[in-house]
Amino acid sequence: MRYVLIVFVFFLCCFLGYFFSIKYLKRKKFFTSIILLADKLSLEINFSRERLKVLLENFDSTNRKNLLGIDERFIAYLDRKCELTSEEIFKKADCLKQEEKDFILLFLKTLGRSDVENQTKEIQSFISRFDELKMQCDAEQKKYGALSVKLGIIAGLFCVILMI
Repeated sequence: MRYVLIVFVFFLCCFLGYFFSIKYLKRKKFFTSIILLADKLSLEINFSRERLKVLLENFDSTNRKNLLGIDERFIAYLDRKCELTSEEIFKKADCLKQEEKDFILLFLKTLGRSDVENQTKEIQSFISRFDELKMQCDAEQKKYGALSVKLGIIAGLFCVILMI
């Protein structure tokens, strides 16, 4: 029974370390998906000239789930079901920093507000900033994500040593 408890405590500590590293992975996936969305919007606005709501609804479903519900809330805003505020749009996006939320909200506010040529230029400038944020997320995920997993393993080993 004692060994079962030791193994349980070790895996619990490892799980907690992994749990804390998920935040960094979510941010990395989010910025990858928002870059893909902005690229798609840039291309589709130039060539198909489809409505913004249709473009968002036709976005790839695997990347859509990484957007943490921001796309769904923006579509609801386009349908006039909610307001375009930080609290409304980022209900599920708790892993993002406030400055990132403000920048993404600015991106969403500029969509569909100008002609095709200027809109494409604005989206491209947002994409370059999103790339910078994604590189920061990559660095943080490599640094802190791996650190939290390693700390979980070390904490588990420490608890095992104390129990033995």
